[in-house]
Amino acid sequence: MVESSTISIKSIEAILEKVTDPEVPVLTILDLGIVRAIDIEGSKIRITITPTYSGCPAMDAISFDIKLKLLEAGYRDIEIKTVLSPAWTTDWMSEDGKKKLMAYGISPPNPQQQVCSPGSFAEMEAVECPHCHSFHTKMISAFGSTACKALYQCEDCKEPFDYFKCH
Repeated sequence: MVESSTISIKSIEAILEKVTDPEVPVLTILDLGIVRAIDIEGSKIRITITPTYSGCPAMDAISFDIKLKLLEAGYRDIEIKTVLSPAWTTDWMSEDGKKKLMAYGISPPNPQQQVCSPGSFAEMEAVECPHCHSFHTKMISAFGSTACKALYQCEDCKEPFDYFKCH
């Protein structure tokens, strides 16, 4: 068991850097920005997390993995708390996480909404292809491999790819 005098936010963050998103394993939960707070009271550690959307099926696995990694490190008094408000937003993702997404083949959320053809009824966001970096892309489906992603296809290299939707 870890002595309460040696518990620090930095030591807990180092452990949380090893907890990955089960749906996108190149991202840590810190990359995603779902860790809202780390509170330490004596030997008790409370981690507050917010799901990327309220019905995210990965949250149970993430909570379990957080607890498992902390137990493996010798921490025993652990509480994982899930909060839905404020709602998670892609603004909470780290820049490093967005780079990891692109390298993994998933286009990260744009820094702000962009529109290719202003004034049209169905305005489409300009999304960069993670394979050839073209913006000549089109949405195939509003939902990709998970609800937080949309399915796109590049019209230059013809490759399909997921886009991590802004929200």
